[in-house]
Amino acid sequence: MSIHKPAVSPLAIGRDIYQHRYLLKTMIWREINGRYRSSLLGVLWSFITPLLMLAIYTFVFTVVFQARWNIEAEHGQATFALVLFVGLIIHGLIAEVLGRSPGLMYEHGNYVKRVVFPLQVLPLVPCCSALFHFFISVGMLLLVILLLGHPVHATLLWLPVVIAPLMPMLAGLAWLLSALGVYVRDISHVSGLIVTVLLFVSPIFFPADALGETFQRFMYLNPLTVIIEQARGVLLWGQTPDALALIGYSVVSCSVAWLGYMVFQKARGGFADVL
Repeated sequence: MSIHKPAVSPLAIGRDIYQHRYLLKTMIWREINGRYRSSLLGVLWSFITPLLMLAIYTFVFTVVFQARWNIEAEHGQATFALVLFVGLIIHGLIAEVLGRSPGLMYEHGNYVKRVVFPLQVLPLVPCCSALFHFFISVGMLLLVILLLGHPVHATLLWLPVVIAPLMPMLAGLAWLLSALGVYVRDISHVSGLIVTVLLFVSPIFFPADALGETFQRFMYLNPLTVIIEQARGVLLWGQTPDALALIGYSVVSCSVAWLGYMVFQKARGGFADVL
């Protein structure tokens, strides 16, 4: 009796997403609704949390640590808050995926033990849920921009193009971490540490060009650097995206997605035995 081996080709990723699109949609909305079902304020927490963190970080880095960008003299501290907010919501996007992924198979152990269930769909749920919360935060950002009287640029319509290259990488990391998390429980601690490190080594609280040329090269190895800088450009400065940078990023991102998908499909056969 031959054992069916899951497909691991790049085309299999798109085929899986299309084939299980309705299941994926249902699980995404269940994830979003389940998060706020029992809370008093419900989905309002998606607005409150980033605004609260924005206020705290702005106070700490502008008042306590006296952080400075080159924009304060011309635009004031309010613009610094916007610059900071863009970085924070993009970091929040990857933080949610890295935080949820390692324990994903344990959370859905009943699905893992079923004879037939497309387990490869599960890691995509936190990715899409995080994207949903990201765009809620973007809506809040646009509201703050209007309230502060900052110019609203038509280039903000490029934002989905800027964020799109990041999503395959997030999916790849979700597949990779959810598979490794089954066999190595310490992965959750490692991913939490990585999230914290990314917060302080990404150009969130400081501009990338504030570093020396040598350190800037290392900065661009950070998966958030290009996306944060491009997002700030289209949202705040009226700049069009750097097509070459995004194309190069997309190639790397799709490679990470394929690697993560391949590891997940190879490892899934032993999930039920461990769980």
